[in-house]
Amino acid sequence: MPVDLEIVSPERLLLSRPVDMVVIPAAEGEIGVQAQHSPMIVLLRGGTIRLYEGAQVTERLFVSGGFAEITPSRVTVLADEATPVAAVSRAEGERRLAAAQGDYDRADKMDVAALDAAMARLQSARAMIEAAQAA
Repeated sequence: MPVDLEIVSPERLLLSRPVDMVVIPAAEGEIGVQAQHSPMIVLLRGGTIRLYEGAQVTERLFVSGGFAEITPSRVTVLADEATPVAAVSRAEGERRLAAAQGDYDRADKMDVAALDAAMARLQSARAMIEAAQAA
């Protein structure tokens, strides 16, 4: 039994179709979702979403972060940014990594929220570079 998947970015609906399984990069680690999954809302970290038909990965998308709502029949990903892995640029990832490192270095080390945000941008940029290498 498939699960209905929707991936939405701030600009548009990127994908809406049934899949056998989707693996999402949650902040706590990767989560594989199939039909009848327990309901939850999870924070996404930068990483790759993998769509499965049977045991085969049929599509991969890089997300820079966002949220996912999981129900027994549907997964809705609200991505800050989503790009097919084939279109991910290593140079852009390296540019983002340098900018995020600068933000982290300049951040007030007593400001936990600023440090967390900078660390999330660092992780997302590293994940973008990894996605570009895997393409």
